[in-house]
Amino acid sequence: MADSKELQVKGKQEAASPAEQTRPGVVFRPDVDIFEDEQRITLLADMPGVAPGDVTIDINDNVLSISGEVKPFEEGNESDVLIEFEIGRYHRQFTLSEVIDQSRIEAKLENGVLRLTLPKAEKAIPRQITVTVG
Repeated sequence: MADSKELQVKGKQEAASPAEQTRPGVVFRPDVDIFEDEQRITLLADMPGVAPGDVTIDINDNVLSISGEVKPFEEGNESDVLIEFEIGRYHRQFTLSEVIDQSRIEAKLENGVLRLTLPKAEKAIPRQITVTVG
């Protein structure tokens, strides 16, 4: 018999924040995958339902903050029949080290996934020094 793998859908998680909210509504913690190579760190954040214009990315005191808002679907004068997709805001923060060149960070939102490319500073990129004779 072949092994079967079950696909499990992971629900949105509410952000557990020590800070008090000043705006009403739910705040979700986006799931994030982080990858690293010699040149950069790539961060992928799941933010389904967020439009590119509703994403905010800030850096303050070496803290990278990403947030986005899922707005309710509104089309003409339709009435709700079933609403399962939760609306609210996404928010997550990361502390950046001096390894990251903050002036060259790039962001792209595609198919509900925010891709942040965090290039490493030149001094942090490993390199080999050639030894010459003479």
